[in-house]
Amino acid sequence: MLITPRPGAHRSSISEALQRARLDASNLRGASPSSAYQRLLKYLEWVTDATRLLQDKISRNDVDDLILTRRYYALLESCGMLAGTDQQGLVYGLVDQELADRVDALDAAMKTLNEYAGRWGDPKWLVVADSSFYLSSPERFADTSFHRVMGLHVEEEIHLLFPIVVVDELDRLKETGGTHPRWRAGHTLGRLDEAITSGVTGILHRSAPGEGQSIVGQVTVEIVLDQPGHTRQPIADDEIIERAATIRAIAGREVRLLTCDTSQATRGRMAGLKVKKVPSQAGTGEEPPRRGNGGDQPRGTGLRAQRKNRQEAEAVQAESRAS
Repeated sequence: MLITPRPGAHRSSISEALQRARLDASNLRGASPSSAYQRLLKYLEWVTDATRLLQDKISRNDVDDLILTRRYYALLESCGMLAGTDQQGLVYGLVDQELADRVDALDAAMKTLNEYAGRWGDPKWLVVADSSFYLSSPERFADTSFHRVMGLHVEEEIHLLFPIVVVDELDRLKETGGTHPRWRAGHTLGRLDEAITSGVTGILHRSAPGEGQSIVGQVTVEIVLDQPGHTRQPIADDEIIERAATIRAIAGREVRLLTCDTSQATRGRMAGLKVKKVPSQAGTGEEPPRRGNGGDQPRGTGLRAQRKNRQEAEAVQAESRAS
């Protein structure tokens, strides 16, 4: 599982907390308490300490998955009934199995954290874009120069990350809405499919000769999947910000957010992300006339329009009689 850091938590402190919780669980498993019931009490104490250690660094769901399991709650609720000698073997076995499972879960979490940190720790610019960027930016996805958009030297390498919520939004938008958004959504997903031939990573633009002696840096893409049990934010824009902040915390370095929406740019800045707001086509060119207020839009034929026509005709007749 890939943990979700709390806002402000750093990868190093998360890793240290996971290692500490894992070491304490392993030491407790290897200890020899005076009785199985004492072992149960020591286990419950470890859960309290581990929860306190991790709860301000990783999400509540992650703490539940790693520490506060269903077996923990079952043992906690039955604690008062497990002190008798008849249950010694049962208690010992349950506690030992739970500690073994917690050690394995913490090992897996640390392994996944290190794998993603290594993947996102390469000397590439990490970029997350929301769906508004792919739908409304001046250039379509295949023709976008991310070096120019971000103001980077052409030799820099860029890693463009697609949180799966963005892919889901584009999948939905390619089937609904206006003609242009549908086309942009389908085009973006098609180019993404071409770039990713297996797994979740691929190459969008390979390194190529630039002007003079320069080399244009490679642009790679990655789909960032939701982890099992992950609960998305109710608002997709908030989920995108959370995913970008998670990537930043795990990578231990800056993540750029690209968007064409003012509200999303504000959300990103409030979350501490570096934001590049790309101008869209909206609001450019001549201002169109207002509907039904001196514009060139024809009036309808409904009851309200007919009443409006009669009122205007009566006003013209009254003005003619007065003159």
